[in-house]
This record gives sequence, C-alpha cells and structure tokens, in this order.
Amino acid sequence: MSANPLMTEPVEELATRLEAMTDDELFLTMSALEQASNAAKNDATAEVLFRIALTEDEIERRYPGQVLAPYRDWKQRQPLL
Repeated sequence: MSANPLMTEPVEELATRLEAMTDDELFLTMSALEQASNAAKNDATAEVLFRIALTEDEIERRYPGQVLAPYRDWKQRQPLL
C-alpha cells in the first residue's frame, strides 16, 4: 500500500494548497483525511488530526460562523461517500 500524499507532504505545502483549492477539492481533502484518521495507528493519529484541523480552519475561513455545515451538506449530496 502506498502512503497517502496528504499525510506525507510537508504541512506548509498542504496549508498553501488548501488555500488554492476549490470548495469541492477542499471537501474531498477533508473526506480523505477523515478516512485516514479511521485507519491511523497510534503514532499517526496526532498528525492526521492536525491536518484535519488545518482543513477545518480553511473551511471556517471560507464560511465564517458556519463551522463545518457546508462540508456536511456537501457530504450528504455525495452518493458514493
């Protein structure tokens, strides 16, 4: 199994990429990180949660005061997630 690039790229690069992503790309990233958190072993859990927090921050920046509601709405509209 190959390593998840979301988990192997430097955090600074991920943060920069998050800013440039479309909303769909951002929400897909959050979904992938959620899946990674479910599969993470003890040592990797903190790193996954940190990357999830970065992604949450970007969602909150785009949708002030809505917390993760836009992401949850998007996820409900995705038939394969």
